[in-house]
Amino acid sequence: MSRSLVIIAASGLAREVAAAVRAGGEHHVVAVLDDDLRRVGTRFGSWTIAGTSRDAVDHPECSFVVCAGSGSARAAIVRRVVAGGVEPSRFATIVDPSVRIPQGCTVGAGSVILAGSVLTADVTVGAHVVVMPHVVLTHDCTVDDYVTLCAGTVLGGGVHVQSGAYLGMNSSVRENLTVGRGSVLGMAAVAVSDVPPGETRVGCPAVPMTGAGAA
Repeated sequence: MSRSLVIIAASGLAREVAAAVRAGGEHHVVAVLDDDLRRVGTRFGSWTIAGTSRDAVDHPECSFVVCAGSGSARAAIVRRVVAGGVEPSRFATIVDPSVRIPQGCTVGAGSVILAGSVLTADVTVGAHVVVMPHVVLTHDCTVDDYVTLCAGTVLGGGVHVQSGAYLGMNSSVRENLTVGRGSVLGMAAVAVSDVPPGETRVGCPAVPMTGAGAA
């Protein structure tokens, strides 16, 4: 029997997660919550937004997945939900049925892995990570909590992506490098050296972003 699931954050990512849930059959979405009070009571796909994240405690038999696009936003929502009385163990792991999780690979609670993504061998994915479609995680990669890997991202072997980092669409990281905590790797950027914590890098090869758009 499938398990009841509540989606928190009515976003484009939430639509993709709902599609993965329908395809997988392990869960079924029973409610959507969103912290924008103007959206409460409005329609979101097949659902009416039933409240905010503070109302998660009112769904005692359900699992949860947070679908905010940025890692910092996901972290804030998770803290709020846990502080409200929801056990951390009740966050669901959502893996599209097209994705195989090989023996030796692990995926943490609250994480999402969307269609066409590949984990090869001994890959560790932390909690509340978002892996968009067609991401490739090769051998011995470690992806810490609240990381966002956008569609088409490729990590070489032994890469460590630290907590809260954001890797843009079609970006790539050479083997055995570290992408620092809270850093950003821009769309189609190619990291050939470590990315320091909190830094934004763009281009091929990726270099620090300067000017008004820099982090």
